[in-house]
Amino acid sequence: MMRRLAFVPFALLILGGCQSMPVATPTPIHGNVTDMPRFDAFIADRPTPDEFRATYPDVQLVLPGMAVTREYRNNHSRYFAQLDWQGRISNGNFM
Repeated sequence: MMRRLAFVPFALLILGGCQSMPVATPTPIHGNVTDMPRFDAFIADRPTPDEFRATYPDVQLVLPGMAVTREYRNNHSRYFAQLDWQGRISNGNFM
């Protein structure tokens, strides 16, 4: 009987650890990109377009095939992304 009672807290501990943990949402960085090393590290992680928009909500993300004007911007407010075969951002340029 004592063995079964000792097993119950252990089983509850194991089952409690199987619950899904909340996924950390990225902290939005508002405004234009000013910290280029941080941005380059972010792109090196190969974010999805949705992750990019969540992290840099004020930067216009231009994906391949999108029609946009090509006016000159010198404030890093529009990023022309290149996607890999998984649809993740692998590289790009500010224009």
